[in-house]
Amino acid sequence: MKFGRAEMPKASPKKAYHHGDLRRAIIDAGEAELAERGLEGFSLRRVSARVGVSHTAPAHHFGDAAGLINALAERGFHRLLEAMVARQATAPRDAYEQLIASGLGYLAFAEQDPALFRLIFSLPKGPDPGAAVMAAADAAFLHLAGNVAALHGAEPMAHPGAYEEVMACWTRVHGFAELMLAGHLAPPCAGRAGAHEALFRKVFGAEFAAKVG
Repeated sequence: MKFGRAEMPKASPKKAYHHGDLRRAIIDAGEAELAERGLEGFSLRRVSARVGVSHTAPAHHFGDAAGLINALAERGFHRLLEAMVARQATAPRDAYEQLIASGLGYLAFAEQDPALFRLIFSLPKGPDPGAAVMAAADAAFLHLAGNVAALHGAEPMAHPGAYEEVMACWTRVHGFAELMLAGHLAPPCAGRAGAHEALFRKVFGAEFAAKVG
């Protein structure tokens, strides 16, 4: 090293991305950040560092951290719907079994993506999250509502008491998911294949099965 020409640490090389690829890469990095640090510790600068781009790069796609959080919420609602549909595809076609399968898909999403699961049901209060997030949320909710309505052979929310039935179903499956993630269902279920499903069926019991008609 020569005097007056001190060697400076080399900055990490910036990665080159296609416009759409960069957006996806930032969302992927945001998901990893959310999983590691939660919503409270979420940092847009760390997300940028994960991707290997300038800390200002996410602003071109999301505006600010809230914009990226909304994009993650949209992804979460899409995954929730996909998980329900995927589980139903392997289940018997009768209405009750389809409802049970959608609930098991809901639980699978919570177990596989707990950070996104918690995010979509605890979005910070503030400005409207945007049409894309609301559309994804509505699609997931209406899918669940449709499965409940199918017990009656009716359109979602069209029969008397539909709202109460949908909310009763949702609170059961969501409460089950929360207890599962908190580890409160682990002792009786640990090491038993299908134990969660068996317990989940008991939670629903004969009440919903009796509604098929």
